[in-house]
Amino acid sequence: MWRHLGPGIVVAATGVGAGDLVATLIAGSRFGYALLWAAVAGCIVKIALSEGSARYHLATGSTILAGWRSLGRWTGWYFGIYVVIWGFIYGATAMSATALPLTALFPALSLRSWAMIAGVFGFVFVWFNRYDTFETVMKILVGTMFVIMVGLAILVAPGLPDLARGMAFSLPEGSLFYTLGLIGGVGGTITTAAYGYWTQAKGWRGTPWLPMMRVDNAVAYVVTGIFVVAMLIVGAELLHSAGIALEDSDRGLLGLSDVLEARFGRLVAALFLVGFAATSVSSLLGVWQGMSLFFSDWWYQLRGRDEAEGGREGSTAYRVYLGWLTFPPMILLFADRPFLLVIVYGAFGALFMPFLAITLLLLNNSDRLPAAARNGAVANVTLAGSAVLFVILAVQQVVQLAG
Repeated sequence: MWRHLGPGIVVAATGVGAGDLVATLIAGSRFGYALLWAAVAGCIVKIALSEGSARYHLATGSTILAGWRSLGRWTGWYFGIYVVIWGFIYGATAMSATALPLTALFPALSLRSWAMIAGVFGFVFVWFNRYDTFETVMKILVGTMFVIMVGLAILVAPGLPDLARGMAFSLPEGSLFYTLGLIGGVGGTITTAAYGYWTQAKGWRGTPWLPMMRVDNAVAYVVTGIFVVAMLIVGAELLHSAGIALEDSDRGLLGLSDVLEARFGRLVAALFLVGFAATSVSSLLGVWQGMSLFFSDWWYQLRGRDEAEGGREGSTAYRVYLGWLTFPPMILLFADRPFLLVIVYGAFGALFMPFLAITLLLLNNSDRLPAAARNGAVANVTLAGSAVLFVILAVQQVVQLAG
């Protein structure tokens, strides 16, 4: 069983990016350990979403996109419009996030140059490698970021009683929407739905693989939970206690590097930047590979081709979307304030997670799945709660963007 673990590590590593590091650090710096329970709840929500998506793949022998199509043609168009806009904006975001630690470690090149190098590296790697190699590299990156970030949490010496109190439900003043964002954002968004494609790429087929998938998914998000808790500890111990505020963006991680250098020396700061780079690179590679599989499946189903042709590595549609993630977004690296694109991206991004949670409720309680593979009470409660959470977050996002 341990030998088979892999797709869960991939989806968890893809979902935890620089934005999650910043959100968790800021939560720790502002509220100490008070929102520790929210970070753990976020992992539980993502376990339910990714497990539900992969269960549909394994139990039906089809894909989640085929399931959406059975709910109406509008779902295919919804996903298609979303994934094209999302890919264009996220491509630039991922390249920039990866470039930040690389620029800090190797300042001879500019941020823009490192961003382009990161994008081209992802493009070449995914173009010429198949899932087995991709999974191996992702495991190495996860191991690197896990050891460094957890080691950093141990270095700042957390107080165990404080950690225990952080698991008690509490909402400090002014923390409500920040808490909801922490629950909704930790561990990935659309990439949770790509888990089923990675289980298929791994060679898992049919309901006999369901127990293995559940163990794989749970192990991955336990690792994610420990990683996220470690970052919250760093924020609480290193920043909250000293009253240090970080910039609420990816650049805030560079601010943490400066704090670490001042307190522990250049070596620790450099190791943190290596962990930051591993986190960003794993997200970039995961999206480049997983979302290209997703797009490939959508494209071939849209054209009425055999479902077996969709979601394949190396297909024409797979490589077209891989290029779409890499090269057109480089335009945004030259734009200072692409307001319109940010607004459109935010609107579509906020509306996808409720779509995923609600459609999983509909699909996984239907007769499309064998009775033994349908949602149980725990899955239904978790998915329903997730749907309510994501609807609230979507309304909040739209209101903020309108403002």
